Amino acid sequence: MTGDSEDPNDEVQYHLAVGPDDVARTVLVPGDPERVEKIVDLWDEFELVAEHREFRTATGAHRGTPISTTSTGIGSPSAAIALEELARVGCETFIRVGSCGAIQPGMDVGDLVITTGAVRQEGTSDEYVREDYPATADDRVVAALVAAAEELGYDYHVGVTASTDSFYPGQGRPGFEGFEAAGSDDLVDDLREAGVLNIEMEASSILTLAGLYGLRAGAVCTVYANRVTGEFRTEGESRAAETASLAATYLERMDERAREAGADRWHPGLGLGDATE
Repeated sequence: MTGDSEDPNDEVQYHLAVGPDDVARTVLVPGDPERVEKIVDLWDEFELVAEHREFRTATGAHRGTPISTTSTGIGSPSAAIALEELARVGCETFIRVGSCGAIQPGMDVGDLVITTGAVRQEGTSDEYVREDYPATADDRVVAALVAAAEELGYDYHVGVTASTDSFYPGQGRPGFEGFEAAGSDDLVDDLREAGVLNIEMEASSILTLAGLYGLRAGAVCTVYANRVTGEFRTEGESRAAETASLAATYLERMDERAREAGADRWHPGLGLGDATE
């Protein structure tokens, strides 16, 4: 056990600089701090509540639903810090909002990928739990993201994501001066053969930690690159943000329906009612 001095702040978190009154129960977690501004522009109202290092946090409302967003920076180590500290101030639901590379044919730049589970090809989650522990998205978050994408009319794909610690050799790209890591030639082909849809850098750690802590999490990413065709464009950036924001409204309604029915948790038999009221 570590001493109290290892946790220097009782309420205001050391890295995120947020306290319990600064954030809503549901948090969208993009990587890029600049994406926070693009997310909150979609909301009814917002306030920037904290900014420290790569972590920028804003809180507001979307279609009347309280919601927050915190950037995590690139990669799983900082994403895990964000989830740890947000959980400590009362956040319960986490939706990664990001971009990704698609590795299956028939996936266009601008499409969305909604993650059901993730290949843990990053080291952060290994420091929490044995490597065969699954990184799975909460079924309610997946259902809410699908419902939101359908309402918004966006093309989407649902399935398994791979999360890596390296954008270059870890995703099968050459490093500096053409450096090739062992096994990188076959990496994308092996993942494609296994039915993996996309590659990014944060989802598996977010899903793993949420599972360990009894929280709920999911991920939605916009396809920027298709590794099959070689196409790359930063197109449709707002689609993942719109979908995740609307999903937060659906999740709020799911929770209401469960309470009304006296159920322990929402299930499809309870329906949604009008999630946009």
